[in-house]
Amino acid sequence: MHNEARRAAWVEISLGSIADNFREIKRLAGDSETICCIKADAYGHGIVKTAWELIKAGADAFGVATIMEAVALRSAGIRKDIILLSATPRGNFKDVLDQNLTPVITSVEDARLLSEIAERTGAKNPIPYYAAVETGMGRLGFLYTEKGVADIVSLATMPHLRMKGIFSHFATSDETDLSYAHAQLRIFDAFATQLIKAGVDPGQKSIANSAAIMMLPEANFDVVRPGIVLYGLYPSGDVDKSRLPLSPSMSVRGYIVYLKKVPSGFSVSYGRHFTTARESLIATISIGYGDGLPRILGGKGRVIVRGRYAPIVGTICMDQFMIDVTDVPGVTEYDEITVLGEQDGLAITAGEIAELAGTISYEIVCRFGQRLPKIYT
Repeated sequence: MHNEARRAAWVEISLGSIADNFREIKRLAGDSETICCIKADAYGHGIVKTAWELIKAGADAFGVATIMEAVALRSAGIRKDIILLSATPRGNFKDVLDQNLTPVITSVEDARLLSEIAERTGAKNPIPYYAAVETGMGRLGFLYTEKGVADIVSLATMPHLRMKGIFSHFATSDETDLSYAHAQLRIFDAFATQLIKAGVDPGQKSIANSAAIMMLPEANFDVVRPGIVLYGLYPSGDVDKSRLPLSPSMSVRGYIVYLKKVPSGFSVSYGRHFTTARESLIATISIGYGDGLPRILGGKGRVIVRGRYAPIVGTICMDQFMIDVTDVPGVTEYDEITVLGEQDGLAITAGEIAELAGTISYEIVCRFGQRLPKIYT
């Protein structure tokens, strides 16, 4: 057993894969700078170790969702620019100054309050920010109206603040039909044009997410924001994977902690949703929905053990689940099993798990990264 894990289950993270993926992204992004999205604990991969690996590979800046994530990076000694991708609560504006962060501004009032705090605290340098512009995501940003443009122009006149650029987000850049994405792009360009006409330099333009980096090179502009592709996963099944070769960086493994031979007609787990139709060998694994394994995979999912796929049987519990290993020759307690990743020439992908669970691969890796101990390779 891996001593580092201190559990009979763990997540393996390949930092080398993350670095390789970043280099492939840079190849597509060309001269554009990169804001590497490492929010949600680097999509479950571990925010600090991932950040240091990306710095070595050449990352320009990092994108996070919360002040806590930013503080974790600063506490680890990371001095690269950190962009707060979500709206920052006003109670955290002082932290923006203290931690030297770059917020995304979504209202004139927020900008005014931030400027006042900078003045009160005697900030030596103006606070850099991106102005969020609404192009069709419906989440954050100034609307493309006469008032919306005027509001951004007013931000540019505020003391103690410095507009670093404008910022938006695609809603459908991972779909086959890119007509809506192109419409968003036109609005984004129009925003920049109107600001220039009003005498305001829009600064850096940033709208390209993972899918856009792959499918809309005209959206790369000054700064791209890769997310899921850093971790070796594609934004959807509709993108052209040949444009960007990737290596998944997360595997989830464990050991068989208990093995029992049971008769035909024997029920397994809560609700008795699985009953053996023959004499069977049932193995217990110390991973459950509390570790990110979707509960809905009971009776649907599978694992790899000794070069065979073995089905998950019965309801998945909070901390454990069971598999049927009757057809796995030579299986013993403490055999290693793979829930996610490759083993013995077989593979289970985050996409496969996500499809069975009715969700997306993003959610799968984020959830697996929460409680299971991480081992870095």
